[in-house]
Amino acid sequence: MSEFDLSGRVALVTGGSRGLGREIVLGLARAGADVVIASRKLANCEAVAKEVESTTGREALAVACHVGHWDELEELADAAWDRFGKLDVLVNNAGMSPLYPDPASVTEELYDKVLAVNLKGPFRLTALVGTRMAAGEGGSIINVSSIGSLRPTATIIPYAAAKAGLNAMTVAFADAFGPKVRVNCILAGAFATDATAAWDERTLERAAANPALGRIGDPAEVVGAALYFASDASSYTTGALLRVDGGAPA
Repeated sequence: MSEFDLSGRVALVTGGSRGLGREIVLGLARAGADVVIASRKLANCEAVAKEVESTTGREALAVACHVGHWDELEELADAAWDRFGKLDVLVNNAGMSPLYPDPASVTEELYDKVLAVNLKGPFRLTALVGTRMAAGEGGSIINVSSIGSLRPTATIIPYAAAKAGLNAMTVAFADAFGPKVRVNCILAGAFATDATAAWDERTLERAAANPALGRIGDPAEVVGAALYFASDASSYTTGALLRVDGGAPA
């Protein structure tokens, strides 16, 4: 379908070497986009870049970047423009939600790290990329949030707070960069990724029983939402928060 075709476009995905990010990278490449894959470990990014090029024929650039480090984000944006001359799609996917036994045990260092990766980094990268997009041909920015931002629990307080901020930022940046740049947000539920692999059996069972679909998601099942927001199929959609959570209760 032509409205989902990304041929001739370039997409940057943070946290693109594994989990939801890797699936989004592959999905956008299959739709025709060249891709920039960013995460902390260059070797992991390079492995996904090779997979993209061998399976889709699209160009792929691997860039090592810690999105929680403000100064590295301008270098990331510059690397994308230096290689491709533009960005049409930005996916702020990188995130972290470390475990802790109780709220009082959360250190200042841990709190700052969670906020930096989940909120500060997306703010800065969106500001940098969105400004360039708005000055050029426009584009689409996609934030990957969490249903935990709507239903926080005691085990994810800093993470939920950061993702709630990301939700608000989505709406605000849609206003800041419209009409040429659309900014939308995917609120992800529980997916079978490295993060859920660390959960105990009871937590996994509870997560699987919670959604209306009665299971946690496969990472590939986030691709449809990402492709919708990245493409012309969502040309009249901006500032939207889309839950992709299997029908978990609100």
